Amino acid sequence: MVPRPKEVKTLENYCLQVFFDNGETKIYDMSALLEKPFYSKLKNKSLFNTVKIRDITLEWATGEDLCPDELYNNSKSV
Repeated sequence: MVPRPKEVKTLENYCLQVFFDNGETKIYDMSALLEKPFYSKLKNKSLFNTVKIRDITLEWATGEDLCPDELYNNSKSV
């Protein structure tokens, strides 16, 4: 089971700083995903900044979410 996010902060250039329940902090770059139709609304910075922890993953006010495996495995350690 991959670690789960416990806190998230938005950064510049559509990146997320994610604090995981195993004590790790990682940076996830969302810029490539924003080119996909499902995530394209998040190019709006106000919407991008609505990201919150929901259950075991991240979710935005407009319904987009990220699988915890994607989030953890494709983030860079800080």
